[in-house]
Amino acid sequence: MLFLGSFPPRECGIATFMKDVVDSYDATFDSGSAVIAIAEPGGEDRVYPDRVVATLVQDDHESYRDTAAFVNAYPCDVLNIQHEYGLFGGEDGEWIVELIAGVRKPVVTSLHTVLPEPTAHHMQVARAICAASSAIVVLSETGRDILIERYGVDPHKIRVVPHGVPDVPFRETPAYKKQLGFGGRMTIATFGLISRGKGLEYAIDAMGVLVQSHPEALYLILGQTHPVIRRNEGESYRRSLEASIKANGLSDNVLLVDKYLDFDELLAYLSATDIYLTPYLNPVQIVSGTLAYAVGLGKAVVSTPYLYANELLEHGRGFLVPFRDPSAIATTLVALLDDPALRDSTQRRAYKYGRRMTWPNVAHGYGELFTELLPLARQEELATSA
Repeated sequence: MLFLGSFPPRECGIATFMKDVVDSYDATFDSGSAVIAIAEPGGEDRVYPDRVVATLVQDDHESYRDTAAFVNAYPCDVLNIQHEYGLFGGEDGEWIVELIAGVRKPVVTSLHTVLPEPTAHHMQVARAICAASSAIVVLSETGRDILIERYGVDPHKIRVVPHGVPDVPFRETPAYKKQLGFGGRMTIATFGLISRGKGLEYAIDAMGVLVQSHPEALYLILGQTHPVIRRNEGESYRRSLEASIKANGLSDNVLLVDKYLDFDELLAYLSATDIYLTPYLNPVQIVSGTLAYAVGLGKAVVSTPYLYANELLEHGRGFLVPFRDPSAIATTLVALLDDPALRDSTQRRAYKYGRRMTWPNVAHGYGELFTELLPLARQEELATSA
């Protein structure tokens, strides 16, 4: 297998996701997959691990043709692209279509964004990607439905493979809170790269209400500012959050952990979390790795009703609150903190559902799809040799 996408040490959600996909796939099938990493502006000199065998330069149009030629010559059966429109050059990332069309092997494109109301050009690019790809992977049933109903993509071409989550036992929080120095406190957490679309200011305002009845509550905002945001506007959003924390007198109740957490650190914080909160502002967000992890680890989740949250938290696996509504957030958090039985039953339902999303299951989902495409790969090989 050959995978294409952003990859660590680049710090972004797709990079982390692709490493997890590659690691789980190789562990499951005892293989040694290779990676083509995307170099964004300013990241051309990044040093990658040995499994990265080539680099696609995002803003160099010629690099897309060169990469297609590299894939054709490289000893692999299938190319998987972990796709996000902003990772690729051209309007709406349109240059990737030329790369896919130039590859003479099966291409599986995993779409991390599926917009229900795209612009005309975005629709054109998305349809071209789907037409040029041998198969399309989406991370939710909602994404599949949108591709079929709005984009007119052949249902037989689409496969749902969920966002992966760690395969760990259900964990009670007290011991982990004690390890982190939060013993005796009720912990709420949000993690991920910080940007204005996360709606964290509304969560902080909610904490101002919550602490009136639960002064022991602690809200952990885990993660550093998104590198693109930091490059464009510095730390202005984080500074505004710090100012809000101070203005609301919440210095003892809201903690900003300004760090890109490695897996073990993230697992420790989530294991110490009683309630997970995603106050995101984008209603058409089709996937969230942070929400997937929270469900997979059996957290009681409170979230705004973006598309992925609507799907993942149905059937009592979590609670939805309106966008930009600190009062509703606070009311729901208080209800969960006041009712341990409700919190526990929600956690158990989330954890049970999350077992289907563990990384080994994700690897098998990809493996089954890649295996189905092997006859096509052999046909392409014979046609090329002829």
